[in-house]
Amino acid sequence: MHCSSPKMVCETKIVADDHEAIPGTKKDSIIVSSSQMWTSSSSPSHSARESKVVKRNQVIIREYERSDHEEVLRIFKEGIMERIPNSAFRGITQQTRTQCIYALLTVMCYVMTKSFTLTFCMPFILMGARYYYSRKVILNYLECALHTDMADIDGYYMKPTGSDFWVAVLQGQVVGIVAAQGREDDNTVELRRMSVDSCFRGKGIAKALGRRVLEFAMLNNYSAVVLGTTAVKMAAHKLYESLGFRRVGDTEDYTLPGMTRSPLERLCFQIRYSRYRLQLHEE
Repeated sequence: MHCSSPKMVCETKIVADDHEAIPGTKKDSIIVSSSQMWTSSSSPSHSARESKVVKRNQVIIREYERSDHEEVLRIFKEGIMERIPNSAFRGITQQTRTQCIYALLTVMCYVMTKSFTLTFCMPFILMGARYYYSRKVILNYLECALHTDMADIDGYYMKPTGSDFWVAVLQGQVVGIVAAQGREDDNTVELRRMSVDSCFRGKGIAKALGRRVLEFAMLNNYSAVVLGTTAVKMAAHKLYESLGFRRVGDTEDYTLPGMTRSPLERLCFQIRYSRYRLQLHEE
């Protein structure tokens, strides 16, 4: 069904100085979306100074190489570790039920102890517990990932037909990663492991990586691109929507790999799992 090998997909070059102008290179480049192609062509003349700026800001998205592994893991770990405070503190703003439970526990603390000091400290105790369990769960999840696909990128993504792994390179440094994993059962490809070095965000690199996966899916005749995310920040969700993805469902109390589901863990750690889909063509 998939007519072209993932190794045949050409390298994509972008200029990452404009968040929206992802494909912008000095040569013609093609970025494929769900229903059309965008072609960006250079203007006839540019000053030497402008050329130097463009060259300095040029990001190359290419296939993963074994020599990239250390930097890939660094970026992946950094992205995962950011989820600890986000899940503990940002996450509660999206969890009305948890807010009500914590408010009830605070009231019960005063009713049972008659202590203003302990009651005042109760919210801080609960938030401390949230941070502890967020760290515990996410570190377990990270450990699982580092012993499965992220330990063997070649075996999981590079060798299987219909899957691939790319890195974004800026000035010789790996600054972003993304993977595509083909699913033969429903002829879809899953966008996975997208992450950008925190020092290089806001330059359109994540969008370029996402478009690279869409291009790959189109060239390999997949019917849709899917992804799942536990991201708390709205910026991640807006990115997926800007690429054309549509949210198709949410799981409010999602179980991450490595969770024990103990009562305390369930009280102090909850995470929403959102599923997105971009339909490329009908089956």
